[in-house]
Amino acid sequence: MPAGIVTVAYIGATILFILALGGLSNPETARRGNLYGMTGMGIALVATIVGVVNANYALLIGGVAIGGSIGLLLARRVQMTQMPELVAILHSLVGLAAVFVGFASFTDPNLHFVGVEQTIHDIEIYLGILIGAVTFSGSVIAFGKLSGKVTGNPLILPSRHWFNLGLLLLSIWFGAEFVEKSAAGEGMTELLVMTGIALVFGIHMVMAIGGADMPVVVSMLNSYSGWAASATGFMLSNDLLIVTGALVGSSGAILSYIMCRAMNRRFLAVIAGGFGTTSGTAASGAGEDQGEVLPIDAIETAELLKNAKEVMIIPGYGMAVAQAQHIVHDITRKLRDSGVNVRFGIHPVAGRMPGHMNVLLAEAKVPYDIVFEMDEINDDFPDVDVSIVIGANDIVNPSALTDPNSPIAGMPVLECWKGESTIVLKRSMATGYAGVQNPLFFLDNTRMLFGDAKASLDAVLSSL
Repeated sequence: MPAGIVTVAYIGATILFILALGGLSNPETARRGNLYGMTGMGIALVATIVGVVNANYALLIGGVAIGGSIGLLLARRVQMTQMPELVAILHSLVGLAAVFVGFASFTDPNLHFVGVEQTIHDIEIYLGILIGAVTFSGSVIAFGKLSGKVTGNPLILPSRHWFNLGLLLLSIWFGAEFVEKSAAGEGMTELLVMTGIALVFGIHMVMAIGGADMPVVVSMLNSYSGWAASATGFMLSNDLLIVTGALVGSSGAILSYIMCRAMNRRFLAVIAGGFGTTSGTAASGAGEDQGEVLPIDAIETAELLKNAKEVMIIPGYGMAVAQAQHIVHDITRKLRDSGVNVRFGIHPVAGRMPGHMNVLLAEAKVPYDIVFEMDEINDDFPDVDVSIVIGANDIVNPSALTDPNSPIAGMPVLECWKGESTIVLKRSMATGYAGVQNPLFFLDNTRMLFGDAKASLDAVLSSL
């Protein structure tokens, strides 16, 4: 394939990737955005295989077949509740690929550079491996935290900030040594040592981050994987990989900023870690008795919903775990058919990755026009008759606004307690990711519907 056609194909793929990002910014156009992205990636793969690769086709086709088969199998088997950990482990593969490409580029006998070109190429290799190794180890730990294989409690080491600073300074020093020795055909030792340092840094960075910040971590690692891909593009002199990586890296960074702003957190504070646990203790953070909770059953819940005019549904990770989104849709349709105005309030960090609740609701075919972000509906709660909180905790915690000593102090939350009544569906009185008790559960206008969310909502639907 002529080089000009490859260039045109790459430009077309780049345009499709940009359109994909634009489409994914809105639930109504997300499917179209996915289609644009898949089409662009297909064009990029075909153009690269036919127009750029000129040897080792058997290895290439074998790798594509194996990778494609694994991807297809995962897509068919993974539940929507497992999407956060799937995203994390896929990020790790991007980082690992950057590390492999970096070492392959450094040891390639066919690459010959002199002078400034040699220095630039060495810096590209060093940064690519550094970012890739941090992304790989950090994403593996994130996968472990999200899947429950690694504790969600933040690992707070003594003088951890000095430890991180020391790792950074060591990386810079070994980088300078590597660039200096590479011109003489050496530097492998420095590269290997730096890779080890980067792996340790990725592990320590994510281990220090608590469960409440995991949505930010997922978007942050998404950004890292993009920059790792872009660095790989520089090493391979592939313009499309550079642009695509930059798109992913910059969009992930912007998303991380948006998530931090939604939690009233600074990005550096997230990296420093220590916010939130997944210990699930029933009274962690509650120093004194906050009163008695008022239980409610499914029949009483159904009666409240029947007599309401305005209903707000607030989903959390508990809805994802119970896979109750389809029953939520059925209840919503039943109430709307009866003339009840039902809306959904989505907190930016509900679930364990950005947009988690929106994806689940879209899967259940909940209409897009009744799903609202927190900023759009928070002022409407005084007019809401019944708010239903399904498996959410920290995102509806009043102490974020009233207790300056709370770990989540200052975090914007959905102010459902301002409505006439609130029904909270939970398995128990266990705390959320931040490990603090929720005063909402003890308010006079709050009722607790204990049990599995799916079973509880099934009973509510039957009563309706």
